[in-house]
Amino acid sequence: MVLDKHSATKTAELLLQINAIKLRPENPFTWASGWKSPIYCDNRVILSYPLIRNYVRDEMAKQVESLYGKPDVIAGVATGAIGIGVLVAEALNLPFVYVRPTPKSHGRQNQIEGHLEANQRVVVIEDLISTGNSSLNAVRALKEANVDVKGMVAIFTYGFDQATENFKKDKVQLHTLSDYDNLINSASEANYIKEEQLLTLLQWRTDPAQWKP
Repeated sequence: MVLDKHSATKTAELLLQINAIKLRPENPFTWASGWKSPIYCDNRVILSYPLIRNYVRDEMAKQVESLYGKPDVIAGVATGAIGIGVLVAEALNLPFVYVRPTPKSHGRQNQIEGHLEANQRVVVIEDLISTGNSSLNAVRALKEANVDVKGMVAIFTYGFDQATENFKKDKVQLHTLSDYDNLINSASEANYIKEEQLLTLLQWRTDPAQWKP
């Protein structure tokens, strides 16, 4: 769910500006899931642009406080959200931890890195939401550590029905700076994509698992 339309539009414009979002309907990407996709989102690029990363940091910190007050800890989902998660934690002057996809196979075998105490209020920071599976895996690990996960704030979501259902099933509140609809609108208005490409991008979003170029 996007809270601020102005912020959603500006975030989409900035992601397009630095090529964090690559639109390639004529030569689709292949995701790790095997899905063919006319779009690829790499929000880690944000970290290389100080003005843009500061904007994203400030907007995410603002949303965290607006939605949840001031939590006890900010948690980033490894690896994509570690960088932006640290920035948000710094902006709010809060402790930071990050959550691995699985526990380490050596050493202390941690899945959660950093100092975390039972019953602390935690807000999770994520860079990108597709199906939501990896993001919710991090939430489950935090809940197993007996903390109070208030919700998640992410930079961008594709807005898949599958993700909506997954978050609903796990009873996790999700808010994002921007989403697929705002991205496509911004790309279209800036003539970043042609009309036929726009149609392809809209068709893909309706059934990404079955879509073929």
